[in-house]
Amino acid sequence: MIQGTGSHVGKSVIVAGLCRALKRRGMTVAPFKPQNMSNNAAVAVDGGEIGRAQALQARAAGLEPSVHMNPVLLKPETDRGAQVVVQGRRWGTLAAADYGRHKQTLLPKVLESFTHLSSEADIVLVEGAGSPAEVNLRTGDIANMGFAKAAAVPVILVGDIDRGGVIASLVGTHAVLSVDDRALVHGFLINRFRGDPSLFDGGLEAITSATGWPSYGVIPWFDGAARLPAEDVLGLKGDHPTTSPGDIVIAVPALQRIANFDDLDPLRQEPGVSVVIVQPGEAIPCEATLILLPGSKATIADLAFLRAQGWDIDIGAHHRRGGRVLGLCGGYQMLGQSIADPGGVEGPAGTVAGLRLLDVATVLGGDKATDRVTGRTVADKIPVSGYEIHIGRTDGPDRSRPLFELDGRTDGATSPDGLVAGTYLHGIFAGDPYRHQFLTALGARNNDLRYEALVDATLDNLADHLERHVAIDGLLSLARAL
Repeated sequence: MIQGTGSHVGKSVIVAGLCRALKRRGMTVAPFKPQNMSNNAAVAVDGGEIGRAQALQARAAGLEPSVHMNPVLLKPETDRGAQVVVQGRRWGTLAAADYGRHKQTLLPKVLESFTHLSSEADIVLVEGAGSPAEVNLRTGDIANMGFAKAAAVPVILVGDIDRGGVIASLVGTHAVLSVDDRALVHGFLINRFRGDPSLFDGGLEAITSATGWPSYGVIPWFDGAARLPAEDVLGLKGDHPTTSPGDIVIAVPALQRIANFDDLDPLRQEPGVSVVIVQPGEAIPCEATLILLPGSKATIADLAFLRAQGWDIDIGAHHRRGGRVLGLCGGYQMLGQSIADPGGVEGPAGTVAGLRLLDVATVLGGDKATDRVTGRTVADKIPVSGYEIHIGRTDGPDRSRPLFELDGRTDGATSPDGLVAGTYLHGIFAGDPYRHQFLTALGARNNDLRYEALVDATLDNLADHLERHVAIDGLLSLARAL
């Protein structure tokens, strides 16, 4: 089990790299995260939702993603509450304090999924969540030491030296852990080192002297991590790429509950395309060719947040200038005439006005759609594939101009002037033919990126990186048989 001294220390990427490295050694490897908190979800092969990081790790391992790889997924809807997804299906919505009282009841499901994966794999690589040093959350824990103890899994701690204070973070974690939890830790890794690793030899000695834990490696900074799909919204903070003359500028308002923002990853890798994440308090840039409204975990609340930033005014002005607007899932719902939530699915029951750039209306409710889909564009018959994760139905006159044909049904809507469109499909830009056609229509040149090949090549490079700098054989020697 790979745990971290804090969030965003690189646990997910390290597990992905180890999955690919062990797969190349001929092992069947399964990734597993007992509890994840993210609004960036993927649809598993067996239906249902899991964290995006586990889908990437499954890909690295050469497996289809399964709901058992992330049996508990928390999708924040407010600052104090989240939707709880158990083995891929919506289980309920709980306030943080209520979840703290309920989480131990989910441990049997977590262990059931872990056992299922263990029966089919040579090795299971487990990823922790946050940090075990958050001892105030230890009671009933299923994400870190609580799971490690219940499953008797050895733990390796990861510290991020790029943040500073890595010695204190590892030694401090040792200090606050109970004696029993401390005994589960068998060593540590230092991640994101820049410069000559030998300069940190004294640091390794200091950590080992204070904790008794051995080092299993110092991992240099891996530039390729930026080319892998990100799960944490922190990766979008302050993202202001340098634009060059002739670039296609795609502006994306950073919604408070932005979801499935990995839709942006293929666009961000394209040469000649600048994806500008517009932060709260900033104006949407006038030079934008396209404004892309992303998915949202709380559409009505995020629509209010969008208006509070004045982005509705910017979007309207952009459209009047002849600019293009595309909404994905929650962003699609926002573009319509209204959004109704009669059952209080996302918050207080009621109806709000949309941005009124599409003549459609949305009613939230019903069963949650979590499906993988394939199809083609209506206009040019270009193949597309993606996935749906949404609650609600959108209808109206502009649905007579859909974007996609999907197994006998249509999806999406387009305004009469062709400048505004929306779709419920996520993941459509990962497919090269559709992305290239879409960007060419915006005026892009030489957009010949092969995105899926780029991701796989990056995973191979990551595996090479870890083989050079991590004592993988030593980690394997720690694994216990079930």
